[in-house]
Amino acid sequence: MSAYLVSESKVIAADPQRLFDIVADPSMHVAMDGSGTLQAPRGEVPERLAKGATFGMDMKMGAPYKITNTVVEFEEGKQIAWRHFNGHVWRYTFEAVDGATLVTEQWDARPAKNRIFLRLSGFPGRNRKGIIATLQRLDELVTAE
Repeated sequence: MSAYLVSESKVIAADPQRLFDIVADPSMHVAMDGSGTLQAPRGEVPERLAKGATFGMDMKMGAPYKITNTVVEFEEGKQIAWRHFNGHVWRYTFEAVDGATLVTEQWDARPAKNRIFLRLSGFPGRNRKGIIATLQRLDELVTAE
């Protein structure tokens, strides 16, 4: 691990494909977001993400702002990741384990353009808390069905 890679995992009692399908649906991102920064999908978003797809989100961290993401990694049922203009990546991996799924979420700022600013501004710690809460919300989404 580095100061620019935050990674948390949770075993969730659900099929990997079901969990992947939730994360690959940008309309579900607000429901699963544990950080409180995602407000709503912005503009026309694809029903399902795929490599190269772009999608916008209305965000709020103190003040409202808008972000456009591009899917940069995609392996059906196993891994999906997107990045925006600054270059840092949000990644999810899904691994079947004993009738459940080990879901790992990562915030990878290693390729970011201003990673020192991100670290000094406390983003690694803030994002770790958000990731832990997001994994819990993802668990609640599938177990509530």
